[in-house]
Amino acid sequence: MRSKLPVVVIVGRPNVGKSTLFNRLIKKRVAVVEDTPGITRDRLYAEAEWSGKRYTVVDTGGIVFQEEDPLAEQIRVQAEVALAEADAVLFLADVTSGLNPDDRDLADKLRGIKKPVYILINKSDHPGRDSLASEFYELGLGEIRPVSGLHGRGIADLLDEVVAKLPDGAEPEDEREEIRLAIVGRPNVGKSSMINAFTGEQRMIVSDIAGTTRDAIDTVLEYGGEKFRLIDTAGIRRRGKIQGTVEYYMVNRAQKAIERCECALVVIDGNEGLTDGDKRIAKLAFDEGKACIFAVNKWDIKEPPDGLPRRKSPIKKDMSRIIENELPELGYAKVAFTSAKESAGLEPILDAALQAVNNYSFRLSTGQLNRLIQDAVFSRPYSSKGKVLKIYYATQVGTRPPTFAMFCNDPELLHFSYERYLINQIRASYPLEGTPIRVVARNSHKKD
Repeated sequence: MRSKLPVVVIVGRPNVGKSTLFNRLIKKRVAVVEDTPGITRDRLYAEAEWSGKRYTVVDTGGIVFQEEDPLAEQIRVQAEVALAEADAVLFLADVTSGLNPDDRDLADKLRGIKKPVYILINKSDHPGRDSLASEFYELGLGEIRPVSGLHGRGIADLLDEVVAKLPDGAEPEDEREEIRLAIVGRPNVGKSSMINAFTGEQRMIVSDIAGTTRDAIDTVLEYGGEKFRLIDTAGIRRRGKIQGTVEYYMVNRAQKAIERCECALVVIDGNEGLTDGDKRIAKLAFDEGKACIFAVNKWDIKEPPDGLPRRKSPIKKDMSRIIENELPELGYAKVAFTSAKESAGLEPILDAALQAVNNYSFRLSTGQLNRLIQDAVFSRPYSSKGKVLKIYYATQVGTRPPTFAMFCNDPELLHFSYERYLINQIRASYPLEGTPIRVVARNSHKKD
């Protein structure tokens, strides 16, 4: 798990004193310090504290943009990964060697990030060297701060300013007050009846007239020690056929309900089977990156209510196979069979929602992810027009849904079919039922 504390990242070209500053901030000798450039290759993480505020400080390897050495490339990638999770950046330069082309290249890289960047002119061991630091104003990144990581000069004033702007430590991502479950589907598939069945109360108007519910309505339910917020929505119809009608606004409200939910429960009429409208609605939830479950409702017409808990009846298998074949991108979504009218098959839906939302916040360690991706690339290399895709590094950059960045030689080489292959490899080790997985390609040496 990545630290939930705010993150301060130290960057700079080789041998400007990053590791010395890192050791001073954490008040321990963790990073190896020598005069040989390139000692730090991987990112180093450690907790630090200043004025009662805890944060994570990250040391990175020396960044050189002009070298094509594979090691230099890996160091650049490591630094970019660190910058992606930074809340503040300490850009270190060396006053004794003056302004360097690599400093300018790194400044260009940092110019595009929307995070506080502090320009530190290191090895300013005494005030006599401060005048030498003025040339670094040419970088165009604002105020410069002469400091000495070795002797501590200027560090206290710097930290006062940095910690004042750091965000408070975030709560763990899997802590939540309630699970927001949007119940979506075509008109008259039994969404409101399902709400009533969940709550055991006649909370919603139920009739056979399509479109009875014209707004998104919330109902709170407790189950399994968790609080669910059930968001009922008006039945969704194709936008092009309803613009200018009351249903046009019903669709907008339903879409907003999907946007604010964690998990979408797509209700299908089991008597009618999977329709094009069902597929459009499910794809809407997929496009929004939401966890998803299918509820095949009115199944009592196909099987008696006491048969609903059985999971392996032939007609259930057939229905599940149809959904999987027609919606392969949603193959991770569990299919439950219910009868809202008979209040049957409801607990499996809530159990599936709990699992889906937990998986929605899944986080994979960087080491495990990289081993998995490197094995996948080794087993099945990919090339296009004579150019081989190289994935140098992978890291998880987000949750809800789990999102993984692949730092590669050419992002355009990561074809959607190979992206799907990588996602399948992740699911082979971590099934993550109920949640989509996103993969994004990033250039390992792109300058913003």
